[in-house]
Amino acid sequence: MNISELLIQERVSCCPQIGSKKRLLENISELLARNVPQLSWNEIFDSLISREKLGSTGLGKGVAIPHGRLTALERPVCAFIKLDQPVEFDAVDGQPVDLVFALIVPENSTEEHLQILSGIATLFSNPAFCSGIRDCRNDACLMQMLTHRDVQQKTA
Repeated sequence: MNISELLIQERVSCCPQIGSKKRLLENISELLARNVPQLSWNEIFDSLISREKLGSTGLGKGVAIPHGRLTALERPVCAFIKLDQPVEFDAVDGQPVDLVFALIVPENSTEEHLQILSGIATLFSNPAFCSGIRDCRNDACLMQMLTHRDVQQKTA
């Protein structure tokens, strides 16, 4: 998985003040809609909420990967938010989340969807990586950390 192919700087946000899971999903939906004219943030939000109703996408240890599918989408789109203050997210370990990597994929890309989710989950299961992300204080730092990881994975 190459994050730099899925994520652009305009969809990365460092330290916004968000007080609830619903507001977080609204905010991440707005980020996902950037530069995707065929989608509205409302459509994305509805897709993310529908998925959350099936079970929380909070993985634990402060990480969540909300995701959904949309018919109008041609290729996967990602966004990332690092929160200054964690929010309750109904994660499997009961801990609030502060690292949120969101993904929407075309309706029919099941295998690709699973591969991307697996890659993101593996990346964020690394405590050193998460610590480095949490140390970032601006969008550029987050983007550099996320894309630098791509380089490390390619050469490893």
